[in-house]
Amino acid sequence: MGRKILSLDIGSGTQDVLYYIEGVEIENCFKFVLPSPARVVGGKIRRITGTGGDIYLTGKNMGGGFARAVFPHMEAGNKVYAHPRSALALGDDLKRLESKGIILSESLPAGCTPVHLCDFDAGWWQCFLAAAGLEYPDLVTASVQDHGYHPGKSNRIGRFNLWKRLLIDHDGRPESLLFDTVPEEFTRMAELQDSIGGGPVSDTGAAAVLGCLFVDKILEHSHREGICLINVGNSHTIAFLLYKGAVFGVYEHHTGNMTPEKLWADTLLFRSGKLDFQTVFDDWGHGCMTLELPEGANGFTPTYVMGPKRSLLQGFPVEFPSPGGDMMLAGCFGLIKGLQLQGRV
Repeated sequence: MGRKILSLDIGSGTQDVLYYIEGVEIENCFKFVLPSPARVVGGKIRRITGTGGDIYLTGKNMGGGFARAVFPHMEAGNKVYAHPRSALALGDDLKRLESKGIILSESLPAGCTPVHLCDFDAGWWQCFLAAAGLEYPDLVTASVQDHGYHPGKSNRIGRFNLWKRLLIDHDGRPESLLFDTVPEEFTRMAELQDSIGGGPVSDTGAAAVLGCLFVDKILEHSHREGICLINVGNSHTIAFLLYKGAVFGVYEHHTGNMTPEKLWADTLLFRSGKLDFQTVFDDWGHGCMTLELPEGANGFTPTYVMGPKRSLLQGFPVEFPSPGGDMMLAGCFGLIKGLQLQGRV
């Protein structure tokens, strides 16, 4: 058997996992859908809230979904201390966090229960895989959603710069979204890369869209005419226009702002190059950017939709692919596809 690669797509509700083995049929590789680290941390905090007592957040920057347990913990009369590095999981502005009641501390205060934060715990994974009878992988690759740290600037604009770089600096090559060197503003992604041992990392939206290309039929189709790839996530909706191996447009909005009719109307404008950045940004989305659209792309009409909220476009003229036979693992397959496009698998 070939190299073993652990591919993780870490979301707010679940972490989706592919144990990929080179040279083995994808159907015979191993798959898991587990609670996300943020959900596990949130559950631990709620249990402490139930018994009473102060907590100390320690560890690394990670997904902040557990905040839904942190603030009720304080409302119940308990204190929340946090190491400055760990507090970044709740927000980049530490002074603002202090104004909300978070107490920063470089060390564990007396009487506090420590709550360890991280998106990837190598020790936990060693135990889990050993219990499943699997060897620790040769490579770990993973994706998370990261707005980035943009002091004094809009996080929405700052995050959209990720897509602008893809289009302008990297010639739209989707595999460039799998980072060996993380852009400095993406602090959560950098912490993740450190935790997994230095392997390549990506944004969850980019990984999901790459997952579409894991389907040979879709990849081949994109070389005949332009296609539109949409990932309707729990938090973000991201769409790419792809033709002959290059991305010609990116659109990102918040799924909570969407109705089926609104998302489809935006899709039609996006595919024709008629949706501009300011319109999306003023609607509290992240933005939209398209390059000059080639005639050979034929309007990017074929549309493939994935993601846990993909049913928003049920009934519209779209297809719902399942990369590797499992839509939930689209991001995991996308990370593998990114490695393949880079010639590393």
